[in-house]
Amino acid sequence: MSFLALTLLAPLLSGLAILVLRRASEALALTGAALGLIGAIGLVAAASGSPVQAVLPGLPTMPLLLIATPLTAVLSLVVATVAGFVLTYAAGYMAKDPEKARFFGTMLLFVAAMQALVLAGDWIMLLAAWEMIGFASYLLIGFWHGRAGVASAATRAFLYTRTADLGLYLGAFVLIGTAGTSEISATLATTGTPALIAGLLLLVAAMGKSAQVPLQNWLQRAMAGPTPVSALLHSATLVAAGAILLIRVAPMLPDGALFVVGIVGGVTTVVTGLIALAERDLKRLLAASTSSQYGLMLVAIGAGAPVAALLHLIAHAAIKSSLFLGAGVFQHDRESTELQTLAGAGRARPGIFAGFALSALALAGIPPLAAFFSKDAILAAAMESPAAPWLLPFALAGSVLTGAYMGRALKVLWAGEAGPARASIPLMGLGMGVLVVLSAVLGFGFGTLEEMLGVEIEKPSWIVPVMGLAVGLGGLALGWIFAPVRLLGPLSGPAQNGFAVAGGMDGLVLRPAMAIAAGCERVEKRLYDAVLALGRANLSLGHFARRADGEGIDAAIFGFVRGTIATGARARRLQSGFIHRELALTAIGIALIVAVLLATLIFS
Repeated sequence: MSFLALTLLAPLLSGLAILVLRRASEALALTGAALGLIGAIGLVAAASGSPVQAVLPGLPTMPLLLIATPLTAVLSLVVATVAGFVLTYAAGYMAKDPEKARFFGTMLLFVAAMQALVLAGDWIMLLAAWEMIGFASYLLIGFWHGRAGVASAATRAFLYTRTADLGLYLGAFVLIGTAGTSEISATLATTGTPALIAGLLLLVAAMGKSAQVPLQNWLQRAMAGPTPVSALLHSATLVAAGAILLIRVAPMLPDGALFVVGIVGGVTTVVTGLIALAERDLKRLLAASTSSQYGLMLVAIGAGAPVAALLHLIAHAAIKSSLFLGAGVFQHDRESTELQTLAGAGRARPGIFAGFALSALALAGIPPLAAFFSKDAILAAAMESPAAPWLLPFALAGSVLTGAYMGRALKVLWAGEAGPARASIPLMGLGMGVLVVLSAVLGFGFGTLEEMLGVEIEKPSWIVPVMGLAVGLGGLALGWIFAPVRLLGPLSGPAQNGFAVAGGMDGLVLRPAMAIAAGCERVEKRLYDAVLALGRANLSLGHFARRADGEGIDAAIFGFVRGTIATGARARRLQSGFIHRELALTAIGIALIVAVLLATLIFS
């Protein structure tokens, strides 16, 4: 229990302390990350015996659960490890930024939210953590919000992922309603039509977070954030959330859902691999590569081998974070990530280039580096799957493209003049260096991991590693020798445009949705103006009625009353009680009557 608390609370409290104190940001960030890593290591050791669980107050009959099983504890360790060394790199990268307190505070809150997501034992906790990582990623992508295009990139990422998140809400609703509990492990016993519907809905959510076709476009535009954000976001946090979700629910998915998952992953690994090959910016190339690699993970899940997807997720976390950190060093030297500008940047930084190259070879699946083992597991699973005629070609094509775009990136960084290099920042090199080492050696620990998880991946026949090595080396050679235009041919233009058919998601969904929203806003404004005009007319009528009531009816009534009172007062004076006055008035009255009668007789 203490390790569970330390894993979550160390980054959370450190992040809050940085945001409140606004000082010693680097020291607090590294302390929080280190304590979180210690907690995650302890959690793996504790969970290898029996699950570690914490029950928190929640809804009636639906408490919030945090649970560390061997699977979730390993995922927690991946998050803590990558976050720790990315933050080490960031301590050098962000050293002179005036807003570094906001950066480190938000990064640690992001890490804490991701830890809550991987350790969530119920759907309500998972949904809350899912929302938190989405919001934190919006803040981090838009960190330099004053720069051109940054705010729109952050908003695009937020809207794309939030739209797909509806699938998670509906899927969780179906599972909770069917199982009668929000506990994730209990809902995974769901079968039949509810399992199929829930599985497809959860796939939609995963497609948004893991940038799968056709929701991949936002990820490349998210490169507007600082490089450490990209490194963490693409490796072990936000983008990993979709694959982690599907790995966790894989035991529940029926064959129909698994087939759809595999096809979505297969299409994505090819389409985004072609986009990466056509890219002209290093960070955007790596971003498209992220979508492609998560596509391979979905292929493994669709083939019924979620453990193979998990192995590739772990290898990819170390590889992709180190590649992004290397790109950040080259960007630091050239003040750009455009490939044309970065030509020869590796010569000026031979150590950084060596680390970048090692990670690139690992991603291409060259033995004995980490992704060689995980890609072999994916290829073997695809080959033995009932859907092998569909999944195996996708997996092979994705592997070839991986080698091709990494070969192209290596050639660009090595070709050309070395140029000047800025002063080295040791913390940046340290953070990247550890992750490069992990990219190289993690594969040797996969056997131990399989034992810990209680599963064993069947050892593939000799043809699988040979085939994997062939496509990896072949892809690297193609990317190094041939220009993308020659490799892609007629696909070059569409790939550079992100295969945006009819304007892509922007043209098919975003712009129509925004147009509908604008139309609704205009209608609402007209209704508002009409209601406001009617209100003004009613107010004018009210003012008129008040004036008419006050100055007309009330005045007439009050005048009549005053006249009556005055007449009464005068009449009262006639009733004096004196006999001589009464006789005089009587005489005057008789005289008036006689005068009237005489006048009548005379003039008649």
